[in-house]
Amino acid sequence: MGHPPLEFSDCYLDSPEFRETLKCYEVELERTSKFLKELIKDGNSVISAIRGYSVAVQKFSQTLSMFQFDVIGDSLTDDEINIAQSFQEFAGLLQEVETDRMMLVQNASDLLIKPLEKFRKEQIGVTKEKKKRFEKDSEKYYSQVDKHLSLSAKKKETQLQEADEILDKERVNFYESSVEYVYQIQQVQDRKKFDVVEPVLAFLHSVLTLNNLTVEMTRDFMPYKQELQLSLQNTRNNYESTREEMEELMKRMKHPSQIGKMHSFLPMEGYLYCQEKWALGVSWVKYYVKYHKEGRRLVMVPCEQKTTTKQGPTQLTLKSCIRRKTESIDKRFCFDVETNERNAPVTFQALSEGDRKLWMEAMDGKEPIYHSPIHKQAEMELNETGFKFVRKCINYIETKGVTQEGVYRTVGSNIQVQKLLNAFFDPTNPGDVDLHSSDWDIKTITSALKFYLRSLSEPLMTYSLHRDLMCAAKSDNLDFRLTEIHSLTYKLPEKNREMLEMLIKHLVNVCSHSEDNLMTPSNMAVIFGPTLLRAKEETVAAMLDIKFQNIVVEILIEDYKKIFSNMPDSSAPPIPPPRITPRKRQPITISKRPPRVFQALSHDHFHAECFSDVVLLVFFFFFGNIPKHTCRVVS
Repeated sequence: MGHPPLEFSDCYLDSPEFRETLKCYEVELERTSKFLKELIKDGNSVISAIRGYSVAVQKFSQTLSMFQFDVIGDSLTDDEINIAQSFQEFAGLLQEVETDRMMLVQNASDLLIKPLEKFRKEQIGVTKEKKKRFEKDSEKYYSQVDKHLSLSAKKKETQLQEADEILDKERVNFYESSVEYVYQIQQVQDRKKFDVVEPVLAFLHSVLTLNNLTVEMTRDFMPYKQELQLSLQNTRNNYESTREEMEELMKRMKHPSQIGKMHSFLPMEGYLYCQEKWALGVSWVKYYVKYHKEGRRLVMVPCEQKTTTKQGPTQLTLKSCIRRKTESIDKRFCFDVETNERNAPVTFQALSEGDRKLWMEAMDGKEPIYHSPIHKQAEMELNETGFKFVRKCINYIETKGVTQEGVYRTVGSNIQVQKLLNAFFDPTNPGDVDLHSSDWDIKTITSALKFYLRSLSEPLMTYSLHRDLMCAAKSDNLDFRLTEIHSLTYKLPEKNREMLEMLIKHLVNVCSHSEDNLMTPSNMAVIFGPTLLRAKEETVAAMLDIKFQNIVVEILIEDYKKIFSNMPDSSAPPIPPPRITPRKRQPITISKRPPRVFQALSHDHFHAECFSDVVLLVFFFFFGNIPKHTCRVVS
């Protein structure tokens, strides 16, 4: 229920009903004043919270932008470039959002707080001042009435007239302040309907506008997010593939027999104690020694440096190496080395008997070496039986399992795989195996095909072309990658290229069903990259190049028709010069969009524009579209 209106004529009557109605207005005025005080306080808290949140997000974005990914190896894949730049992209997006937020809330105080404070001061404050005057004049008037009525009628006429004039004056003042107070208190009740609601509406407009802009930025962000997720998945797949290879390498490196094998192509190096003869006796000095088989160079770096002098490495040229007989010296694990630079042999002490054997083997020592034979996995050959095996596997997979989820990714039983390979490559009756029998499933056949290709004495794409293929995959120029891989494919031996074409054609067919089997060219490349390409030397650096092996296979699958249907162009672009500085490539990005321009809102501007815009925006916010007959555009 609303309050009854206060008539100006009631001010002259000043009846109890008038006073009671006026008191109701005063209670409502006080309630409005308290409400505005709380609203201003909470509004300031909201604005401070938004600003504090924005400052925290900007600090977060700065932390993101300062981090730089360090990489292992000399090159990055395109996916790794995207990931390396992702934090800068995130920081740029967050900074753009927060810039928009600060632009939209920087006038929030002008839109919300100042108008409310102005209303509270100029309307409610003035009304309270009017009330004080009304109460003061009311008290003076009724006090004068009581005083006037207490005058004796026996007073002189002049005194009575003077008293009447004073009373009339107080009555006029009272009526004047009463009328002004009634007018003011009713004005406040009417003005608050728009003077209080309008600033809140303006603030709501800024909040909803920010939400709308955030929705737009989210829409812009989605394609980047999808591309980055794909890069993350590809990099994770490459990591898993590389990790498996490195774990296998680590296990092999732990085996004692592998150490001697590694030294057959790596420089032999390690700690040795060298016997040095002085005038007062003999001492054994610790050196870190590296022997280069090419050039037969022996480089000795002293480990116990004197504080007064700095001794550089000593280089010797090896002539021969002979094991030192035990009875000829009181030290164990010794051997003598003859060099061109010294007249007398140099005596070294190894760390163990096994260590001495390795050094002597590396230096072609005369002492015979006894060690357990290395058990080497039987190697497959690229012969007619191998071609027959691959064709049968491909025919079966394309007939029975081309749509099976995770085909080639799912691994079969090792026992069943070995059983199939032993049966198919049985020397007495090679190739006499029916893959359509119930003994073999898709997992066994795909695993056997991969095992055969991986067990070839030389990888299908050969050791000799491996380095060139890696250089092509690491190139910044995408056209050069394709052209160079196309050209190198035709440098393969004829049998290798024939097998490669048959296999890649099959993988293209499998990938064409990726909606069912989830095997995209990228996923398939992760599986067949280490299978078709392999470095001759098994090192950590070679393992880190597996991701580029995957790129080669992915290009072969995606550009199968171009590569295998046409001979390479003889006018191919020259090989790009080696990269001196780190590669700079434009990654996928969302931060290079033109900046948005916003018109700063003012309270006066809002009076003219805000209401219709907010009505449309709220309509859109709740109902999802804007009426077709509306010609204005929500800004």
